[in-house]
Amino acid sequence: MPASQTLDVPHARLAYRSTGTGPLAVYAHGALSSRDHERRSGFLDWSPIAAAGLRLVEYDARGHGESTGRAVEADYAYPALADDFRALCDHLAPGERVHAVGSSMGAATVLHAALAEPERFDRLVLAMPGVAWQARESRREGLRAAARTVEQQGKASLVTAMRLGRPPILADTDFPPVFDVPDSLMPTVLRAAAADDLPDPEALRQLPHPTLVLAWDTDPSHPVATAEALAELLPDARVHVSRDLADIRTWGARAAEHLAGQGRAGAPAAATAPGRHLR
Repeated sequence: MPASQTLDVPHARLAYRSTGTGPLAVYAHGALSSRDHERRSGFLDWSPIAAAGLRLVEYDARGHGESTGRAVEADYAYPALADDFRALCDHLAPGERVHAVGSSMGAATVLHAALAEPERFDRLVLAMPGVAWQARESRREGLRAAARTVEQQGKASLVTAMRLGRPPILADTDFPPVFDVPDSLMPTVLRAAAADDLPDPEALRQLPHPTLVLAWDTDPSHPVATAEALAELLPDARVHVSRDLADIRTWGARAAEHLAGQGRAGAPAAATAPGRHLR
């Protein structure tokens, strides 16, 4: 496995790993996770992107995995994480358009980055987008309660609670095996997530990028409804919903196929078209 490299950004050092060659695709993981955490989960494998003739860069968000961070809530707001994402793109491929891939928190990061600098990106993949907009209000208190639990009892208690409440589609997995955020930073990350949301729906209608949305069912924190709403809002999007673990394991290949389509990085953006829904 290639060694990690680092990039200094304001108040943090991001660790990343690059595999493959070709146009750049950058992947952002979910909250409390990391590159290694996802690898241990056994079902989120993005290596087919590199095998498809792209340069895949996976990085640890600030405060996660091998990346550093500080206990300042604003540092983990989605727009701030999007600034890190764009800084990494600028470092790796200055002046070039790149593909953007993200799951959960990473999907929100990608959308905020694309809105901040739409001309910077070519194709998007959004996996497991979290509960959003009006439906997110009930989720916010749960995240704040999780932050208090970590402060009072440590993160092991939260791991236990989440294993008991894992979505049925993940019943045969050890998800989540661990959280890859220091105890000292977890409450800050959780409170930042409680305060955050996906971009305004009307703003999303302006994004021209060909987009693949990947969702799994039976998970109220990452509901199919959010994925379907994104596919309706984004001008050129399609959604695939997985109903079992075997199908989730096809996501890497599906993402690779999408990114290898017309409108490759470095080329003009593809023309928009009405959203399509896949099952």
